[in-house]
Amino acid sequence: MSQNIELVIFDWDGTLFDSVGQIVASLQHAAQQFQQPLTNEAAKSIIGLGLPEVMQILFPQVPHLQQDILQCYADHYVANSKDDAWFGGVAELLADLKRQGIKLAVATGKSRKGLDRVLNQTNSHDIFDITRAASETRSKPDPLMLQEILLETGVAVERAIMVGDTSYDLEMAQNLNMQRIGVSYGVHSVETLQQYQPLTIVSSVQDLHGYFQAVLPSSALIES
Repeated sequence: MSQNIELVIFDWDGTLFDSVGQIVASLQHAAQQFQQPLTNEAAKSIIGLGLPEVMQILFPQVPHLQQDILQCYADHYVANSKDDAWFGGVAELLADLKRQGIKLAVATGKSRKGLDRVLNQTNSHDIFDITRAASETRSKPDPLMLQEILLETGVAVERAIMVGDTSYDLEMAQNLNMQRIGVSYGVHSVETLQQYQPLTIVSSVQDLHGYFQAVLPSSALIES
């Protein structure tokens, strides 16, 4: 890992935010309302993609119902996710990186409306220098949202790093030759993440915090 890191870009669901269970439950609810088969494994596997892509992958047999299923999913998720929160240690990690002078960003498969809602829920709008949602750019693993973040922040690709819990996150960064870290406490397995040659794969937020402590020069990071 380059020691001249200026920008850390985080995925949201399954990386910063403990929401995977509710996403799966809401997808299952929506599928049931329209009598469509859906396993938990299939629902979990697509977390990280933009919602239109999710509908196309999970329900290709009923293209005429995809928008209705999507709306049903969104309504159920909003009504039942009010207790979702950051994983333990995330607030401390972000605060320490920011104190270190590192720019922070979010690159997510959420819609802009959904991202703004959870940013409000976590009071974190001011923590991030920039956020990008799939509804306003191309879905992962296309690297466009990372390119837009780099352009907006003025940071060179070799001085940025992507942190995510899915193959879509790591493939997106790999497509741009951006350094990347996998987290295995979210959606995809260590074996899946390893295919995209991350610098490391961590099993907890605390381990992620420790990794940054170890590699950032003259670190002001403190133990979480």
